[in-house]
Amino acid sequence: MNVTWTLPDGETRAAAIEPGISLMEAAVANDIPGVIGECGGCLSCATCHVYVDDAWIDKTGTPEEFEDAMLDVAAAERRATSRLSCQIEARPELDGLVLHVPEA
Repeated sequence: MNVTWTLPDGETRAAAIEPGISLMEAAVANDIPGVIGECGGCLSCATCHVYVDDAWIDKTGTPEEFEDAMLDVAAAERRATSRLSCQIEARPELDGLVLHVPEA
């Protein structure tokens, strides 16, 4: 499946990724600036905060309770489309997904 990250300056980076991994892991593996994943996906740092493109928000779902609380302490502004990319698993129905990396 393919995912595109839009960086704060408008540059886009796309990568083919395998289903089953988190989008944080995919971003780190593809050297996406601004997606750090400091905690390794343990849902304890919010350094993988992204904005899901409006066209994809229904397919990625909404944050669960603990992710929702972590988004409140993210370094970048929280928006309605904010998610922690460690909590979004790559799956075939997300092929073509677009994520926006916040300016931090």
